[in-house]
Order: sequence, then structure tokens, then C-alpha cells
Amino acid sequence: MTNPIVPPFTEETARLKVQAAEDGWNSRDPERVALAYTEDSEWRNRDEFLRGREDIKAFLRRKWAKELDYRLKKELWAFTGNRIAVRFEYEWHDAQSQWYRSYGNELWEFAESGLMRKRFASINDAQIEESERRVR
Repeated sequence: MTNPIVPPFTEETARLKVQAAEDGWNSRDPERVALAYTEDSEWRNRDEFLRGREDIKAFLRRKWAKELDYRLKKELWAFTGNRIAVRFEYEWHDAQSQWYRSYGNELWEFAESGLMRKRFASINDAQIEESERRVR
């Protein structure tokens, strides 16, 4: 996409932003994902608090070293102005081949540039059998 998706969001641009985030995260490339966030972006992810792209990249490297074969699906929940709320689920397995489905909600706030400056994620994990996978 040549033009950045910037606030204020419409339903169409909010859906495009959510899809772009899903595509980025499914790349499992910390460098690529971090570029969607402001240099001083603030995150809460479960019980971790991060600030800035370097923290984000380090976090994502740790995450994807543990959460193997990670695959994510996001869904727009609500939007207004420069904020978007999403629900998501992703599936992954650990080094012992135990599969998990992780569910959660995220609240996003964007700068005028279209980069995300705040991301607050609440996430829960459930063990599943590989045969129960829905996100591929």
C-alpha cells in the first residue's frame, strides 16, 4: 500500500488497518512489525510493559522463539477517531508440541502519521489438540 492508513478512521480504513496488522504479525518478522509503531510506542502485553521499537523487537523475538508456528486472526471490534479495538485469536505450539489457542482484545491508539503509539493487549491461553486448530 503506497498511502499510509491514517486517522480519523472510517469503517473501511479501520478494517484495512486491522488486516495490515494481521498480515504483519503473521510474517513473524520483528523488524517489519516494529515499523508499524512509533519510535516511543507504549505497550502492555499481558503483564509486560514495553516502550519503543527496540523493546518491541526484543519482545517479538522472545515471543516467536517460544510460540512456534504462530498464526493469528484479528477482527475489528470498534473504532473512533484515532482508536481501534480488536479481538483476536492465535494458535501456536511449544517446543514439546503442545498446541495453544490464545484469545484476547487489543486497544490501539494512533499518531497522525498512522503509526500506532499505544497498544494494550489482554490475552488468555487455552491448551488445544492439533486437530482442534482453527487458524491456519
